[in-house]
Amino acid sequence: MTSRLWVKLFLSTLLLGGVVTSITGFIVRWDEFSSIFMPFDFLEVLSVLFWLFGVGLIFSIISQMGFFAYLTIHRFGLGIFKSHKLWNGVQVVLILFVLFDLVYFRYNAFAEQGESLLPYIGLAAMLLAAGLITAFLKVRISTKETFIPALFFMIVVTTIEWVPILRVNEYSWVWLMIFPLIICNAYQLLILQKINEQSRMHRQQLDQKKNIPLKK
Repeated sequence: MTSRLWVKLFLSTLLLGGVVTSITGFIVRWDEFSSIFMPFDFLEVLSVLFWLFGVGLIFSIISQMGFFAYLTIHRFGLGIFKSHKLWNGVQVVLILFVLFDLVYFRYNAFAEQGESLLPYIGLAAMLLAAGLITAFLKVRISTKETFIPALFFMIVVTTIEWVPILRVNEYSWVWLMIFPLIICNAYQLLILQKINEQSRMHRQQLDQKKNIPLKK
């Protein structure tokens, strides 16, 4: 990937994170922010929007760090196991383990007496659904071998990025962070092939220019 395209990916993902968090913030924290809309307080709304956008930029940076870390881990895993099938099997085990953790350990840590298990299952199911949708889309634009790695990234890496908020378990923050992470992660995963193709074409053009003989 050329530096110009990397900067383009970084900035577009950064903007996406800010916008998604701004929208999500007003929805999940409407009870807190509704008072500034009735009556409409322009400066207060702008202040909250600016704050949410800034938080979204942080979420986006976390997402991008996780993405590039996974690209390294994926190559490292292939190098160790020497087989796509074996490495995919390891990733499937880790996916199941993380989904189990999201339900069982969070329920044991945070559930009150008599509280239902369903909300904890629902959170894990939502992440699984987002991962499956993204993985199927990835296969459509790439090859079937990308399904498990895409699913692993969307579930395991997203959960790792989500851990600081999960440990606090503050309801509005849990939802405020997960939507930008899912969307930013899916965006980077799906656009990566296009970025790599553009980078390859750009390098070819540079090589052709270098090979053109100078006119006397």
